[in-house]
Amino acid sequence: MLEELFVSRVRVKILQLFLSAPAESLFHVREIVRRVSEEINAVRRELARMEKFGQVTSEWRANRRLYRFRRDYIFYKELLSLVAKTSGLGGNIVKNKTKLGKLKFAFISTRFLKGGLSNTEDVDLLVVGNIVLPELQSIIADEQAKKETEINYSFMDEPEFRFRVKRRDPFILRVLMQPKVMLLGDEDELLEGVIV
Repeated sequence: MLEELFVSRVRVKILQLFLSAPAESLFHVREIVRRVSEEINAVRRELARMEKFGQVTSEWRANRRLYRFRRDYIFYKELLSLVAKTSGLGGNIVKNKTKLGKLKFAFISTRFLKGGLSNTEDVDLLVVGNIVLPELQSIIADEQAKKETEINYSFMDEPEFRFRVKRRDPFILRVLMQPKVMLLGDEDELLEGVIV
C-alpha cells in the first residue's frame, strides 16, 4: 500500500496541493500543472494512478475534467498530517523550531488545514514553550499574506499552560478538544491532566 503514496516528486507536489486546499476544491489538469510546476504528461499520469488507487475522483463539467481528493481515502488523515508538517504554516513552524525558542508543543487545527472558516473563538495554532515571539509573528504574518486570511493563534509558556489545564480553563479545554495535527510534542503528554 505504501507504494501508492510516495512514488514520485510529482505525486508529492499534487498531494500537497490537494491537501492544503479547502475541502471541496476542484482542480483542472492545467491548473494543477501551473501550481505544481511540472509537465502536463507527468501530472496526467500521476492523476490517473491516484484515481486508480482511490485517492482522487474526477468529474466532467463543461468539457473539463476536474479532480478532487477523496476525504474518505483510508490514509487521508495521515496524509493531511504529513502535508501539515512539511508545507505551509505547519511546515514553517517545524522547519524553524530552533529559531522559535524551546517549544514543548505546537499543533494546528484540522479545520484550518482543511480550509474551513474560523470564527473569533477558534484557535488555528497553539504554541507552548519559551517562544521567541518576533519569529513566531513573522512566520504567521507570511502565511497570512499567502492565504489572504487571518490566522487565529495563541501562545503561552509551559507553566501557564499547565496551570490553565489544572484550573480547567474553558478556553484551553475547548482548544485541546478540537481535532488537531500535532506539529511538535506528544499529544498524550499535551492532554495529560485533561479529563474528557
